[in-house]
Amino acid sequence: MVRSAVFLSLLATISGVIARGSGQTSKVVPGAYIFEFENDQDTAAFYKQLNGEGSTRMKFNYKLFKGVSVQLKDLSNHESKAQKMAQLPAVKNMWPVTLIQAPNPKVEWVASSTSPALQARDVSPTDPSNFPPHQMVQIDKLRAKGFTGKGVKVAVIDTGIDYTHPALGGCFGAGCLVSFGTDLVGDNYSGFNTPVPDNDPKDCAGHGSHVAGIIAAQENPYGFTGGAPDVTLGAYRVFGCEGQAGNDVLIAAYNKAFEDGAQIITASIGGPSGWAEEPWAVAVSRIVEAGVPCTVSAGNDGDHGLFFASTAANGKKVLAVASVDNKNIPTVFSLSSYKVDSGDSQQFGYVSSSKAWKGVTKPVYAVTLDTTIPDDACSPLPDSTPDLSNYIVLVRRGTCTFVQKAQNVAAKGAKYLLYYNNIAGALSVDVSTVTQITAAGMVQDSTGAAFIAAIKDGKTVTLSMVDPDSATKQIQFADNKATGGALSTYTSWGPTWEVDVKPQISSPGGNILSTYPVALGGYATLSGTSMACPLTAAAVALVAQARGTFDPALIENLLATTANPQVFNDGAQFYDFLAPVAQQGGGLIQAYDAAFATTLLSPSSLTFNDTDHFVRKRQITLKNTSKQRVTYKLNHVPTNTFYTLSGDSPYPAAFPNEAIAAHASVKLALQTVTLPAGKSITIDVLPTPPKGVDAKRLGLWSGYITVNGTDGSALSVPYQGLTGSLHKQQVLFPEDSWIAKSTDENLNPVENGTVFTIPAPGNAQSTDVLPSLVVSPAFGSRQIRVDLVLLSAPPKNTKIKTTKFLDTTSIGQPAGAPILWASRGPSPISWSGELTDNKFAPPGTYKAVFHALRIFGNEKKKEDWDVSESPAFTIKYA
Repeated sequence: MVRSAVFLSLLATISGVIARGSGQTSKVVPGAYIFEFENDQDTAAFYKQLNGEGSTRMKFNYKLFKGVSVQLKDLSNHESKAQKMAQLPAVKNMWPVTLIQAPNPKVEWVASSTSPALQARDVSPTDPSNFPPHQMVQIDKLRAKGFTGKGVKVAVIDTGIDYTHPALGGCFGAGCLVSFGTDLVGDNYSGFNTPVPDNDPKDCAGHGSHVAGIIAAQENPYGFTGGAPDVTLGAYRVFGCEGQAGNDVLIAAYNKAFEDGAQIITASIGGPSGWAEEPWAVAVSRIVEAGVPCTVSAGNDGDHGLFFASTAANGKKVLAVASVDNKNIPTVFSLSSYKVDSGDSQQFGYVSSSKAWKGVTKPVYAVTLDTTIPDDACSPLPDSTPDLSNYIVLVRRGTCTFVQKAQNVAAKGAKYLLYYNNIAGALSVDVSTVTQITAAGMVQDSTGAAFIAAIKDGKTVTLSMVDPDSATKQIQFADNKATGGALSTYTSWGPTWEVDVKPQISSPGGNILSTYPVALGGYATLSGTSMACPLTAAAVALVAQARGTFDPALIENLLATTANPQVFNDGAQFYDFLAPVAQQGGGLIQAYDAAFATTLLSPSSLTFNDTDHFVRKRQITLKNTSKQRVTYKLNHVPTNTFYTLSGDSPYPAAFPNEAIAAHASVKLALQTVTLPAGKSITIDVLPTPPKGVDAKRLGLWSGYITVNGTDGSALSVPYQGLTGSLHKQQVLFPEDSWIAKSTDENLNPVENGTVFTIPAPGNAQSTDVLPSLVVSPAFGSRQIRVDLVLLSAPPKNTKIKTTKFLDTTSIGQPAGAPILWASRGPSPISWSGELTDNKFAPPGTYKAVFHALRIFGNEKKKEDWDVSESPAFTIKYA
């Protein structure tokens, strides 16, 4: 068998930590490996080689993935053992077991477990057409047509599902809403330990239950249902109650769901990668190729700007979903009352905090009567401020932190603090660190303005705050004028490191109300691409039901080309140009249009790559499946070019990336075409990159090819290209490596020459302070080599074996090297002294020399490797 250079580099394996960007790391389980077999007939030879020296974590006896993940017992010798097993003819691929962080959506609100049922609401539980996220993506229109997803099996790979929840069916198994699935890991699984599977996929973390409700929640007191309430759900639990999930578990879950007959698989899980060759992404891509659409959240690292695509969303043909902010923010208020002077009581709602109100009745004191002030109470209050201890102090949200405002009012004696919002809705605030504050909460902007208007008229406003645990609840939807319909600032940007279009589509993910485990309150509002992804899965179910097909390529094309591109918003304001394709893909999905489109436009996107690999011509195909002749007009709408780099900096800029009004021009072989019923045509698309773009700053240009038909069809294909060379871009700079303490989560550099006294060979534990060899590439690299150079004289009578890579002569690589499929950002390797040949380095003074392969680089060319050397450090064995 001929193995690729990348596969051979995997034989050295990894047992340290792989970077996943933003200071977050995806750890590698020491001594744990995934082995994929050519077939399941040669497993006996593999287990003979294993010979009891390891235990099985996961078995992959699947149609699309055959193999096993193992945990080797002898961690001092696992590298060598893994290499020998990888050489067996039965082994097709070998990967280390890496860990994916649990999803991290923002928790906007969670119901109290003791809250009474809603007695007042703005939404009828029998009328899903009023639920804003559904209206945004036309699910309401499909539901009105009778499409509910009946008969469709949707697998949810997540933290499990609380199937005991009344709105999630109340049971598990045949005849239940959650009718299939399994727990692949057990409650105590952390990612590092061996999974202990069972047959009960009940959620104990919360995330999976929220995702499940977005897809299929049944009628409930909060007045919403899932997007496709008549589907049957499969729960595939891949996280314990806390911790992370191994890529071996995720690969197994996808394949198990596939073989259990899931027709759609969704996972709101991921971490920065940008490489389609990452093993979990490869496994998901195979399932898509086998005919099952797979939706995966694009990630919540939008603050990192361009080129921060997430796995497995970055997989080929995997449907990556970006997040759009809800146009109407749901808020569940605790109802209380107020009086103006001695007038009648009037009702208002507030959102409490962890410092809950216990039947407080006090007059209101407004720090300022200006309802437009941006920095209310951000500075110490004036000396003329009265003692605030007998007031409920009203402060406008804005500029500084909630805690800073609380500290300033507390300095004047305040005990009760009520914020009023500067945007739609209200949220729970955390001022728990300000001990002087007894109770805190928030009201919506209009409520605060009403209180202040009365005070400006010289009247006294007195609030009677009802304990949130006993207060009547009311749900309200407030217009989100600031960011409604815009791409969420947290949604991760593509493209991949090979300039593939990611994400492909967008869906509402900001401020989404859904179910939550009963033990945790039952209902919650969360924000994240985690929420956008399952709503897309529900849309896929409805579109598939309407069209009678689950063909992944067709569904991807339909959703992307019927989507509505959104204008750019930086979180503060809307602009007069479209958001780039790297942020939104085709735009906000329109499920009804996708379900009934009679004009088919493909592919779902066009990439023209970077300047070095510029593709001068792509093609789109237009097919008229209607029963009438249709004439189409073709055009294109460009958007601004966004720079990857900021000014003269060689490092990618944070959000929002600088945009310039430089637009690509696109020549279309045909601008008008008439197609008889049932006919199709392929049209050449020839772009000219925009002028005036600084190639050194890597300008990403994009836009949309538009198609408008006389039958009323309005379609578009997103396109993108890059002015500049990714291959010429330096991936690693001299200052991009350092030494830290392995126990320091912030990876702060230690002083040059720091001495580490580490445990004797083979005795290191996770709590020991080891040297952490840190490399932080500016751009992604599919391989980072780490060589250890002995700077001091070797111990007496110690024979040192050396190896040479390019210009570096070293004693070898540390266990944990090379680092593969790395994103940008810190990649630390905690070093116990072990080398990749399972031997231990002698005590002495060292430096780590990092070589990072450039994007599109050739491993055999010296000039394609960037180099960084760490400061010196010394190891001594205890």
